[in-house]
Amino acid sequence: MTPRPSPKPAPVHLNADSAEAIIEMRGVVKRFSNAAGEFTVLKGVDLTIRRGEFVSIVGKSGSGKSTLLNMITGIDHPSEGQVVVGGADIYTGVTESQRSKWRGKNLGIVFQFFQLLPMLTLLENVMLPMDYVDMYEFDLRPVRALALLEMVGLEKFANKLPVLVSTGQQQLAAIARAMACDPPLLIADEPTGNLDTRSADTIIGLFEHFVTQGKTIVMVTHDPSLTSRTHRNIILSDGELIDETVSRSLPQLRHRHMLEFTKLAERRAFQPRETILSADSRVEHFFMIREGEVEVALKKKRSKDIILSRLGADEFFGEMELLRGGKAIANVRAGGKPVEVLMIPRADFLRVMEQSPVTVEAVGRIVQKRLEEHRVADPRAGRKVHK
Repeated sequence: MTPRPSPKPAPVHLNADSAEAIIEMRGVVKRFSNAAGEFTVLKGVDLTIRRGEFVSIVGKSGSGKSTLLNMITGIDHPSEGQVVVGGADIYTGVTESQRSKWRGKNLGIVFQFFQLLPMLTLLENVMLPMDYVDMYEFDLRPVRALALLEMVGLEKFANKLPVLVSTGQQQLAAIARAMACDPPLLIADEPTGNLDTRSADTIIGLFEHFVTQGKTIVMVTHDPSLTSRTHRNIILSDGELIDETVSRSLPQLRHRHMLEFTKLAERRAFQPRETILSADSRVEHFFMIREGEVEVALKKKRSKDIILSRLGADEFFGEMELLRGGKAIANVRAGGKPVEVLMIPRADFLRVMEQSPVTVEAVGRIVQKRLEEHRVADPRAGRKVHK
């Protein structure tokens, strides 16, 4: 029976020591040459994916998504940089034959167009990876293959050729084949691109089930309904990675503006209880919280501060003063643990907002909601209160 889809997993904010990395890309550059000259598809990509994560990769056509996957799977070679998968550098000092064997034992790959061998039955297609890398006893291979087909609901079609089943069933068979050698990492390139909504939902439900079993999944997709069900959504724009704090904080921005903010952002850390913004100060930056929590407080002369709100990772502050004018009337300080923020200069923030009315509208709704919350917290405040 096919597993039912799970609720969207909670966002994960992992630091370097909190989980083991299964994929590390360091300064990866990929260049291609043709009759028109040389062009660069990946431009110094740094990426870490940790075991047990379900990651989606999105971006416009030509942004470098498939090339990025090819770097992870060892199908293509980086022009510069290092790719480490499962603790092994898969390019340095490794022959093509060695890499092929490594790929068969450590990766499951699911393609958009299934790539089942048409002259083999579904059962034989699933057995093929086991035969290629010589895993499991010979007599156990058909037993395992049938169990995998049963897992995806295709045991009754085990002896049929791919052409005799639906496209959705072909993709399910391809997923069973990808899991044949029990790989820790599953790579999927537009796995639902040729499927109807119901079949796509079944595929993602399977992926969610694999993640609960400890597998790591990296999936390229254009479907926002699927990215909402992954732990992380990595965006590529013109061969460069967009900072995930930027994309989560301001999801309405165009990718080119997200990339601009990624390049402009200054990263800064504050110690517990350290002041980030002081009341009556001019606000010179837009702040996005990368890690930790901040407190927004009104300072009272003869009583304790009033905590208006606490903001956490992927939330922002400073937008009210930048968009509406005026100085901050509340203090913003780090909470009980260190805080890391991304800071965008005032002029750059306002310039991009002028080009993105949908973002201004979304931010405006947050501003209004926070103003109402602050008036409730401090009814005597006659002025607009910094969130």
